[in-house]
Amino acid sequence: MEAQFDQNSLILVSVDDHVIEPPGMFEGRLPARFEDRAPRVVHLDDGTDAWSFEGQMLSNVGLNAVAGRPPEDFNADPLAFDEMRSGCWNVHDRVRDMDADGLLGTLCFPSFPQFCGQLFARTADKDLALAVVRAYNDWHIEEWAGSYPGRFIPLGVVPIWDPELMAAEVHRLARMGCHAVSFSENPYLIGLPSFHEPAWEPFWAACVEEGTVVCIHIGSSSTLPNPHPNCPIPLTFSITPVNLLQAAVDLLWSPVFPKFPTLKIALSEGGIGWIPYMLERVDYCYHRQGKWSGFDFGELLPSDIFRRHFITCFITDDVGLRLRDTIGLERICWESDYPHSDSTWPGSPESVARWAANVPRAEVDMITHLNAMREFQFDPWSVLAKEETTVGYLRSRAADVPLTFEPPRRRDRSRKDSGEGYSIIMSR
Repeated sequence: MEAQFDQNSLILVSVDDHVIEPPGMFEGRLPARFEDRAPRVVHLDDGTDAWSFEGQMLSNVGLNAVAGRPPEDFNADPLAFDEMRSGCWNVHDRVRDMDADGLLGTLCFPSFPQFCGQLFARTADKDLALAVVRAYNDWHIEEWAGSYPGRFIPLGVVPIWDPELMAAEVHRLARMGCHAVSFSENPYLIGLPSFHEPAWEPFWAACVEEGTVVCIHIGSSSTLPNPHPNCPIPLTFSITPVNLLQAAVDLLWSPVFPKFPTLKIALSEGGIGWIPYMLERVDYCYHRQGKWSGFDFGELLPSDIFRRHFITCFITDDVGLRLRDTIGLERICWESDYPHSDSTWPGSPESVARWAANVPRAEVDMITHLNAMREFQFDPWSVLAKEETTVGYLRSRAADVPLTFEPPRRRDRSRKDSGEGYSIIMSR
């Protein structure tokens, strides 16, 4: 009889989760001349909370903070902080939720600034914008990730309107122990140069020098792949990986990797099942179209370049796991996506165990934590005992954490079946 898979012995590191930024996070972090203009949370007449910054009002979208709710209660409407599980925005409660899910480590993308800080880039006063970017990163590294050493992979935002400033921030973040930054899947769509232009070279060079991973999250172009205005939200969510397929191919045919042969790009929340066909297709196009169109990668194929430069991740992806050798086993990581509506919380170990039972244990360990630790310079065992980082140990100390969440009040959910609210926040 085949031995039952021991999920309690797993070690889980998620390379894509999210933080809902808490009120007051900018207090004491901006130069005095900007204190009155700092982003702040305001309570609106409809009972929701929103971030206010330089005339822009940004609500917390319901689908971004559903941890603990049953799927039938999901919605895209704006929320107040007390309508979310506190682990969404309180770091102490987040770690408790991580323990309850058996999760050792997490990398958290921003929410109200958008995935690569598009909000700050739209700010007319660029001195203010730069100050806010730096204040955001200081908070994320010192207070969010820094509160629990060994539990967080810090992720910075960079001033995407100026590649020289981006490079300076990459260096500053590296000195603070942060070796991951977010960037856009298609900067052209947010009014910036494309990957094919040399403008970004100072940024790429800084990332190479510091060993910093460039994390590209779906939706970081402020667009979603909506085929028509009447798209139901399950349709949009079903095809969101298309954005990262386009980003990967765009970068493969750009001059970026020949100039920066050690640059690492993480494709965040895009899944992996589409990658084998994409690799087959780019190689075929290279053989048929490459020479006459001026491309010469020497002895390499586009698929080889992909495996050198890209880090991928998935939540659940049976097809991709069956083809993991084609993708490149060392390129694959796992994600939880807490507290979004796709998240496996609080059943991540059970979700992983379903596919891990059919994969050699050494490969399971690579996917669930070793690849992430290597690529993101994450060394939790320098501060935590290894035996205290397993699913079983972490869950054993979180038995009192409630796994469900009931908001203190319910308001009318007029857009419950619509993706309008989510689409609005993504397209800003």
